[in-house]
Amino acid sequence: MRILFVTSSRIGDAVLSTGLLRHLLDAHPDARFTVACGPVAEGLFLRMPRLERLIVFDKRRYGRHWLGLWAKVVGTRWDLVVDIRASALAWTLWASRRAVMRKRPGHKTEQIAAILGLDPPPLPIAWTGPEDRARAALLVPEGPPVIALGPTANWTGKVWPPERFVALYHRLATGRLEGARAMVLAGPGPQERALAAPVLAALPGAIDLCGRLSLPEAAACLTRAALFVGNDSGLMHLAAAAGTPTLGLFGPTPAGEYGPAGPRAACAVAPGPAMADLTVDQAAEAAAALLKRVNDP
Repeated sequence: MRILFVTSSRIGDAVLSTGLLRHLLDAHPDARFTVACGPVAEGLFLRMPRLERLIVFDKRRYGRHWLGLWAKVVGTRWDLVVDIRASALAWTLWASRRAVMRKRPGHKTEQIAAILGLDPPPLPIAWTGPEDRARAALLVPEGPPVIALGPTANWTGKVWPPERFVALYHRLATGRLEGARAMVLAGPGPQERALAAPVLAALPGAIDLCGRLSLPEAAACLTRAALFVGNDSGLMHLAAAAGTPTLGLFGPTPAGEYGPAGPRAACAVAPGPAMADLTVDQAAEAAAALLKRVNDP
């Protein structure tokens, strides 16, 4: 059996689609998979079991990226084509079955699961390899608990003020996670580094992983944290998929649709439309409730 899975060009949506991939892996143990995704999401699938081919395609003007992808997959007879991009691609291929995303209400994982009629939705997963876990052990050695901070996002409107990340860390490190170390993560590039810089400057002893990791390495490092706190971002979704207790911070984006998924995840939602409307007290209360739920069931 051969399955083509077309997923997002954005890290967050691509992470959320991994639950559907895990379902297909379990449901079809003899299937071989081809995954098509955008370049920034490529690393999410490098350690995926039974991955026969990974096709990375850049978005191009006038939808020309679809023509390039079509040329790479049209020669195969597919048993199933799954497309969370809601494109017309599946209908132009030789396929026994097609499952194409349609906009629906509900959390993004529910929207994706509805493609195959699954309820409840399968939870996302972060695949890592031995080499990723070995590097994580070197970067985040055993010791006091680690509070991972994700102070960046792809839109400044989703960014909580950096001084509040610092204040929240100190609150947690002198409270329930007493003595905890800080770990700061961000993606590659100068914009991500600039957003993380004020937090790193205020926490000179923090483990600085900004722009230093592949996505599987980041997932492996996150599994070593006692808590992740971060803005609505791909990193937030990766932390939840890795099983790390994850607190997502939300303001202008809807937490009901884009919140981190899983039993070890929660949201702190600003009472107003701006991230600055979310106070340190509110975030600290949400973090304490999450830690209590996870650690004192």
